[in-house]
Amino acid sequence: MQGWSQRHNIGALLAIAACVFLTGFIGAQFTSTSVNSWYTTIQKPSWNPPSWVFGPVWTALYILIAVSGWLLWRRRAAPLARTALILFAIQLALNTLWSALFFGMQSPGLAAVEITLLWLAIGAYIATAFRTNRTAAWLFIPYWLWVSFAAVLNFTIFFLNS
Repeated sequence: MQGWSQRHNIGALLAIAACVFLTGFIGAQFTSTSVNSWYTTIQKPSWNPPSWVFGPVWTALYILIAVSGWLLWRRRAAPLARTALILFAIQLALNTLWSALFFGMQSPGLAAVEITLLWLAIGAYIATAFRTNRTAAWLFIPYWLWVSFAAVLNFTIFFLNS
């Protein structure tokens, strides 16, 4: 029975990681349509990171996000775990939607509104997960900080180009 349980846990980790990286892949499809065209033509602040930074940062963040979701899934019977898992799914959807709005629709204004919702969903996940699995919550902090930075960048780009 222990072997089945361990395989089940590894399978769940792989499934959650696949969902997280699929989110990233879909978002990257929207990004790739504009990052070397429209995005190069708009005004950006001097502190805008170079393009090569985003791939490694998002890869590391997606690993942390996947492990966080898996740790929470392992405690899915705990109080508030179901709520946290719903918030986990919501923030993944919002993560993809941001790329669609900012790069796909080339709308920094809509993306600014949406990234605020993403930031709130991440914060709600952290607060809820903290009561179920503190490690899962802490693993989301770098993501929340990155999205905080991205939100400031998004708003700045919107104002510079309005």
